[in-house]
Amino acid sequence: MTVATPLIGAPIDRIEGAEKVRGAALYAAEHPVDQPVYVFPLQSQIALGRITGIDTTEAMAEQGVVGVLTHENAPRLASTQDAELAILQSPEVAFRGQFIGGVLAETAEAARRAASLVRPSYEPREHDVSFHAARADLVKPDEVNGGFQTDTTDGDVDGALASAAVVLDATYTTPQEHNNPLEPHATIAIWSDNELTLYDSTQGVHWVRDSIAALFGMEPQRIHVVCPHTGGGFGSKGLPHAHVVLAAMAAQLVAPRPAKLVLTRQQMFSVVGYRTGTIQRIRMGSEASGRLTAISHDVVEQTSRIKEFAEQTAVPTRVMYAAPNRRTTHRLVELDVPVPSWMRAPGEAPGMFGLEVAMDEMAIACGLDPVEFRIRNEPETDPETGRPFSSRNLVACLREGAQRFGWAERDPAPRAHRDGPWLVGTGVAASTYPVYSMPGSRATIQARPDGRYRVLIGAADIGTGAWTALTQIAADALDVEMSEVVLSIGDTDLPYASGAGGSTGILCWGSAIVDAARRLRAELPNSSPIPDEGVEVTGAIPDNPYAGQMSMHSFGAQFAEVRVHTSTGEVRVPRLLGIFAVGRMINAKTGRSQLIGGMTMGLSMALHEHSVVDPRFGHVVNHDFAGYHIPANADIGSIEADWIDEHDPYVNPMGAKGIGELGIVGTAAVIANAAHHATGIRVRDLPITLDRFLT
Repeated sequence: MTVATPLIGAPIDRIEGAEKVRGAALYAAEHPVDQPVYVFPLQSQIALGRITGIDTTEAMAEQGVVGVLTHENAPRLASTQDAELAILQSPEVAFRGQFIGGVLAETAEAARRAASLVRPSYEPREHDVSFHAARADLVKPDEVNGGFQTDTTDGDVDGALASAAVVLDATYTTPQEHNNPLEPHATIAIWSDNELTLYDSTQGVHWVRDSIAALFGMEPQRIHVVCPHTGGGFGSKGLPHAHVVLAAMAAQLVAPRPAKLVLTRQQMFSVVGYRTGTIQRIRMGSEASGRLTAISHDVVEQTSRIKEFAEQTAVPTRVMYAAPNRRTTHRLVELDVPVPSWMRAPGEAPGMFGLEVAMDEMAIACGLDPVEFRIRNEPETDPETGRPFSSRNLVACLREGAQRFGWAERDPAPRAHRDGPWLVGTGVAASTYPVYSMPGSRATIQARPDGRYRVLIGAADIGTGAWTALTQIAADALDVEMSEVVLSIGDTDLPYASGAGGSTGILCWGSAIVDAARRLRAELPNSSPIPDEGVEVTGAIPDNPYAGQMSMHSFGAQFAEVRVHTSTGEVRVPRLLGIFAVGRMINAKTGRSQLIGGMTMGLSMALHEHSVVDPRFGHVVNHDFAGYHIPANADIGSIEADWIDEHDPYVNPMGAKGIGELGIVGTAAVIANAAHHATGIRVRDLPITLDRFLT
């Protein structure tokens, strides 16, 4: 049963908005602590080998330097199973930029200056950072991110392609990309009485606690993680990275003084994860009528040699379109590079670029409108599992978007529309993202004699509006005003909460709050007076009886207008429209912001983002905003995001689906498709830079 009260869906302003505007909201590095020691990391300057010596003499002579942490004096970790986190446990170097130590000083400036005076010596070995699909040493992972099967096969793809009336065989590539949240990764660590406190910029305080506890061999209850606000994460702050370990190690050396570590933008390119580049071969076959008979999606991507991460790039292809013969595969190239990790919509973002550009090409090859081609290949049930969809409104999104965008007036011929020196085109692409759920979240609600309700849960607000949305959900479920709810989040002293990842945050935390509210109302009906001692109940995210019986996904359709300058090749996107099906929207204002943010990041993926690796040294050379481009205001035209009414009582008690990642999925493809319509030039490799059109 879903909740249905007026607050759900209302465009409520952020309750913490004024606090943030005033600068009063505390981020990780801003928490007041007494006499902190500042830590500046030392990073390897070779891509593979071992350290033969570290001369710290000159650094230690600098005024204000407290110490230099290296593998020779670092605390021993209880577990070295996670090679990304087990830093300073040996002289071995696995990639350029890996932490090999840290300088501790009285000021951040002194630590940074002294770090430049540390002289490590190395015994380098020949490294390998060459990523291409023709390698003979491709590895098949046991599974891909999210626990999905590595490969799937159904029917006879090769036979269907051989007999198909129309065939596509094309390769699409996406480059290595890096998360760049506004707030850099930062940690303050404090040891006291064999307990550790971490003020950390994270997407999940309990995830950090549990990882660090295992690493240091501690009971989780002896670690306290605090994070009331996070300035963006996009996956890079989902799990702790090496800087949290380095801060904790540094704090051990200077205990009980705090150790403060804030990564520079350049350091983030080596140690907090990134999206792997992908090489995607897509083959499709169809009847002359435009009905697909075969889809094959084969992916090659890279991972670090010391820790595997396999992005689920071909997984969305398993669910999007009907075809009786289907295959998906994933293969990895193991390299001497930093560890890839989550970046907004891992799998769906790069995978749907390849699939949705391929769908555009197939529609044209079949002589069909791209919207109609997608509708014609809409599956009745999940193509992979055969399960019914809990709700699937891709067709409704396509039709609503086409009507609003004026798609019917579109001339399908490429280069048909010109405005002065600009070639003008329009395109369409689909979006999708699974409805995930993570177990374990609990919420406590205290009814207090003053008539207010305190809601406690260790959730994280990474800038998306969780403070507001969770207050709405609690007020809604309790049938009280929002002003009567006092929310506490972002602290491991609160009930356990899964992290903000996979677009699950509000769904999991909100479900636990709804459960707690229902328990409270069973004990204390709304009209009853609250006793002097108050009432306290704890609820938990319930098991979903429909899990494993239904296929649960959000969908969307994106439309774009693209202009390409005939002389310079400059690409402009004056208009983006996204229509989405996301179940019940919790907060119309913050929800729209999330979708627009995702589409903006998708535009950035389409036109700008590209981490360039120098094969001689094994590192990303454009590791700052001078070289790694993301869009500024001048790059963004009109972006409109809206959603259709969708009732889905099967996904969770609120009937809501995640929206954090859906917006980015399909945006790069729709821009590529519109650019083709404008110019007649098909770009299959991101980013879509001006040189692609200078022929």
